[in-house]
Amino acid sequence: MKWFKWFPWRFIVRNLARQQGFTDPISILARLQNFGQPSDVLAPKELLREGMVLHARGLMNSQAIQHNLDWIWPFWVERQFDPTDDAFVPRAFSLTQINLTHRNWTAVGIPDLEEFPIVDPRGLVTPFYDGWSIDAWILNSSPPGHPLIPSRLPEISQQLLFSDNLAIVTASRLQSLSLVSRVEAVGTKGSPYCQIRYSGCADHPAWLVVSLRPYNPEGVSFINEIELLEGRGGWKIDKKDVVYFDKPADQYEFSYYRHGDVYSRLPSVEDKSEVYCQVGMATAAALFKLPPGKPLEVTVQVPLDRKRPQKMSPPLFPAPAADWDSPLRDHCALRIPDEHFQFLYEAALRTLILFSPKDVYPGPYIYRRFWFRDAAFILHAMLCAGFAQRVRRTIEGFPARQLPSGYFLSQEGEWDSNGEALWTMRRFCEMTNTPLSKHVWAAVERAGSWILRKRLAREPFSPHAGLFPAGFSAEHLGPNDYYYWDNFWGIAGLQAAAYLGKRHGNKSRAEYFDQEARGYSECVERSLAHADKRLGTKAMPAAPYRRLDSGAVGSLAAGYPLRLFSPDDPRLTGTVDYLLENCSFEKGFFHDMTHSGVNPYLTLHLAQVLLRAGDRRHFDLMNAVADLASPTGQWPEAVHPRTKGGCMGDGQHVWAAAEWVLMMRNCFVREEDDRLILCSGIPLRWLKKNETISFGPAPTTFGPIYITVKPDGRNVIAAWTGQWFDREPPVEVSFPGLPKVRARPQTGCVVVEFERRA
Repeated sequence: MKWFKWFPWRFIVRNLARQQGFTDPISILARLQNFGQPSDVLAPKELLREGMVLHARGLMNSQAIQHNLDWIWPFWVERQFDPTDDAFVPRAFSLTQINLTHRNWTAVGIPDLEEFPIVDPRGLVTPFYDGWSIDAWILNSSPPGHPLIPSRLPEISQQLLFSDNLAIVTASRLQSLSLVSRVEAVGTKGSPYCQIRYSGCADHPAWLVVSLRPYNPEGVSFINEIELLEGRGGWKIDKKDVVYFDKPADQYEFSYYRHGDVYSRLPSVEDKSEVYCQVGMATAAALFKLPPGKPLEVTVQVPLDRKRPQKMSPPLFPAPAADWDSPLRDHCALRIPDEHFQFLYEAALRTLILFSPKDVYPGPYIYRRFWFRDAAFILHAMLCAGFAQRVRRTIEGFPARQLPSGYFLSQEGEWDSNGEALWTMRRFCEMTNTPLSKHVWAAVERAGSWILRKRLAREPFSPHAGLFPAGFSAEHLGPNDYYYWDNFWGIAGLQAAAYLGKRHGNKSRAEYFDQEARGYSECVERSLAHADKRLGTKAMPAAPYRRLDSGAVGSLAAGYPLRLFSPDDPRLTGTVDYLLENCSFEKGFFHDMTHSGVNPYLTLHLAQVLLRAGDRRHFDLMNAVADLASPTGQWPEAVHPRTKGGCMGDGQHVWAAAEWVLMMRNCFVREEDDRLILCSGIPLRWLKKNETISFGPAPTTFGPIYITVKPDGRNVIAAWTGQWFDREPPVEVSFPGLPKVRARPQTGCVVVEFERRA
């Protein structure tokens, strides 16, 4: 934003605004900057661009929805516009109308394919990124009665299946009407399809209706033209996309915006074959007769390959299921006597695979782009789950995202990215015992040097001396500031550069980065001491001049995942205690800033700090997060405290899934200094079920380990086998609430006394 300081521009913009009766934008910008610390970048242009797109859609929604409430709308609209619902949002001064209450959807797909069809909580299917959708209803033919419209039902059943393919099954019922849909990606990477199999049933004459909708779970997505395919076996949309049916419908109907939703015209005796809508709100319906008392199946396929628009992929009935066995081979398996936790782990593994086609994405929709911040946690979870080759593939692409200055850029003004990239590379080398390729090591040196150049001067002393400049950081922490989150990652980045330099035989650079990391740590320690004195508490604020608030959650990075502080450091435990006491809702972390909801992945950050400290409250937080999961085993970025639907970010947040994998892993095995700690997060309630528990092979910095836990009378036996890279590390077995046991070398087993209590 430096160009605003150029006098002619400031003069022209200010006077144009005043002439038209608008508030001076220059003064507004200056006021906005005053809320944060002075920074080169007020906000990343990438974030501003995405915000503009989101609110542009919200403006379209405000024009399309509120005076057309007789249409069938997505689930979030039916709830958010209902004055009797907890999700109701008044619209008087809201220029844009955005999904703020039910941001939930789940993707299906084929491993290594970059198309992610999404399904909303009522079965609405959006095959393409930011595109139109397909819905299904059942309408009574005779006698007349209430139709089955899933988006208007208070309750339905939805589940994620992965026995033979990744599929989402949605079942709804109203009196004698029932409708079931199964959505999955089928075919191969070269010929992929989104397939929807509908099954409808009624005890009297009725219609199964498959409808094309000009919207998705975010709102309006325009359709201008729909035409029947030759042979009446489907639709062609805007001359590029195709929808196939496995059988011709008994009747087709179309409508355009001025005539209303096609729903209001059903059933009709008209026989049209196409429609054009200048507004972009064309709708269509294919009607299939339901014989009384007999289910009818209709299969819909949408070819997902848009790269060859002139080549219309023929339908494949039936189509082969996607191959999920190969990417899951040799993964770190979990076996526990808790069906819900087990299901969430299995779902999370598949989420990690699905969203790592090459880069890793934090979500299938609005977050379908790369951030180093999210990638650090997602890639670490993939390493811990045994997906090392997928991680290598992504890391090999890191140098292409590095500027000549050495800055790893995913968004402007975020100073944590270099530390995150370097830490991820270190974890890869440590956990696989393999070096980086030469071009990646060259990027390491540049990245470490950038961190050193970017830091502020250490003298004269101020609370931010020697830290990174004020920046936007993780956008959920608040306005631009000297965030400890950024600086903890900066220290970890230099430590990683030192480790990687030593591993690659560059001793002098390793010593240099190590020395600089120690000096950086001293600056942060000095700043934290000043904050301690100012606030009168060991709890760490988000930044040197901030009071304690929910943004302090970012400062926990010093404990998790970076382990810069010891597990019992009072600054970590004090920060967690503050957050649990002041920023908690139903045992989950409620983040007031930006998210304005219960945040699953940040709740697990608190749980990880408690786990390291041996505080059994970690399991309460795990339970809270498990309870927030959708029926398909997914989490949005933040959860609405009333509706329990998503209120922030992508409706399927991959970072949250990664945190669940990391939480389960650390409950069984985690590194601490020079040793492994086993079983420190396993709850006693699992042991009381008298079932064998297992986890592995789990990659660690010492080598893969396989762990089994077996209750045996009054004792519990913990056993393990390791494929160590070097010598066997010290192993400590530490069940919550039971005595810690240091294992004797090369025994691979300890027995801990366990008295079963009712």
